[in-house]
Amino acid sequence: MRARLLVTGAGGAAASNLIRSLRAGLPSLAVVGCHSDRFILRKSTAARNYLVPDVTHPDFLRGLGRVAARERIDLLVPTTDAEVRALARARARLPCRVFLPRPAVVELCQDKYRLARLLRRHGIPAPLTYPVRSLEALDGLFARLPGPLVWCRIRAGSGSMGAAPMRRPEQARGWIAYWREMRGVPVTAFTLSEYLPGRDFSCMALWKDGALILVKTCERLSYFGGGAQPSGISSVSQLAKTVREPRVVEACTAAIRVLDPRASGVFNFDLREDRRGAVCITEINAGRFPSGTNVYDLTGRHNLAAAFVRIALGARVDLHDVYEPAEGYYTVRDLDTPTGVFHEDDLFDRIVDARG
Repeated sequence: MRARLLVTGAGGAAASNLIRSLRAGLPSLAVVGCHSDRFILRKSTAARNYLVPDVTHPDFLRGLGRVAARERIDLLVPTTDAEVRALARARARLPCRVFLPRPAVVELCQDKYRLARLLRRHGIPAPLTYPVRSLEALDGLFARLPGPLVWCRIRAGSGSMGAAPMRRPEQARGWIAYWREMRGVPVTAFTLSEYLPGRDFSCMALWKDGALILVKTCERLSYFGGGAQPSGISSVSQLAKTVREPRVVEACTAAIRVLDPRASGVFNFDLREDRRGAVCITEINAGRFPSGTNVYDLTGRHNLAAAFVRIALGARVDLHDVYEPAEGYYTVRDLDTPTGVFHEDDLFDRIVDARG
């Protein structure tokens, strides 16, 4: 396929990994990058790169439009939640295609409390979650949640921002007060929810007009920077493996049917097992690829990022099965190194065990 793509956030982890996946699946693509930070942009692997206004700037859309027109871009691919939200609303003003969910779906998914409430109302497993109205209300909220731990987090944003487990209301009070005083995050931005102690899954799904095109699943085994976090975990895996988990796919598919029967675009899900082993959806990133997208693109027969481009540009994609577990692959991530993708049969190639 010959097409021209504009990828935002060029030079950052999400864009760099996405470009790697796209080149592996569609070598003939021309990829142009853009970013609002000239230093990060300097690291971009795109063929051509443009410095553009930040997503919060009034000229953000005009800047992207100028680049898209100059480079004859066919498809614009955002890599952050803020960009997805802005472009989903303004797609009619762009001189190229975007392949994003409806704005209402994007905005609902970016509010973790509203999302959890909607899913639970429709019988889809999600953690019991309450909004924090005031610091004084924390005692009552703790009493309504199963113990011994309660999960405290900010209801919007990514990267496990403001997330940590709490044992007592006074811990949550101090944590939330700290974020309010030091980071300017209001008390009402937080939620408390039941703590989910089980296995940690990620699922990536591609949809077109309400039809599921391709879905893949993996399990996080360890976390990048988790030891430096109060929770001991992060949203970025250090070690992950591809797994066959139909119950994860079932929960994610049911969630999309509720969100939008005519859904289009990519949806990245975070799920975790509760105390009974049931998988609960904790987060849905609508409209963007995760920073660790290579686990879904460089494993198995089908490259999900490449399939996304084909579908977005109206090409036909014929897949025998929509669910491809691609079992037996591990991905290893670390700072300033490309993501390692290894099949279990090759995991110890060129390694000599000198421990004994």
